[in-house]
Amino acid sequence: MSADTSTPDDRLRGFVREHTLGVAGAVSAVALAAVFATAGGLVPSGVLPRAPTGFVAAIPTLNAAVSLAAIATITVGVRAARRRDFDTHRRFMLASTALFAAFLVMYLYRIALVGTTDFGGPAVVERFVYFPLLGVHILLAVVCVPLVVYVLTLAATRPRADLLDTAHATVGRLAASLWVVSFALGVVVYALLYLVY
Repeated sequence: MSADTSTPDDRLRGFVREHTLGVAGAVSAVALAAVFATAGGLVPSGVLPRAPTGFVAAIPTLNAAVSLAAIATITVGVRAARRRDFDTHRRFMLASTALFAAFLVMYLYRIALVGTTDFGGPAVVERFVYFPLLGVHILLAVVCVPLVVYVLTLAATRPRADLLDTAHATVGRLAASLWVVSFALGVVVYALLYLVY
């Protein structure tokens, strides 16, 4: 009988590889619970460190810039995959994920500290333009979390050649498309809130 020479990292990777969907679902559920808890005011602002007021006020503009950067990195990453330049694809999709994480952390931090921003435009624009755009933006962002986590989990636990036998490409295309639309709508929402009205 031979001794098990696998490392704890190998065993964890093997477990995640065997249970990719379940692990991605659990990670997504925890992430979305944290998002909804923070957005719902369940995280007391007193437990968070206080950033300078200027930084907190600049978060919406920073997040609009992050969103534009993410649209660019997702687009470059998708084009790289189509050219079968998987090293570039991987770098840009990881950059997109980091940008999404940065966006989310800053957004939730600001929400926890100061709450949401009221729409300052006419009620008719709020009802028929702003709220529908905001709703679709939020819905797509929520839908993207499990899709992106699943695709990343597949990529992290399999050699590149094995990814061709998974749903990575199919789910990745859907996730990338929805992600770009969500980020673009976020920029439109920012413009309505902070530039137009």
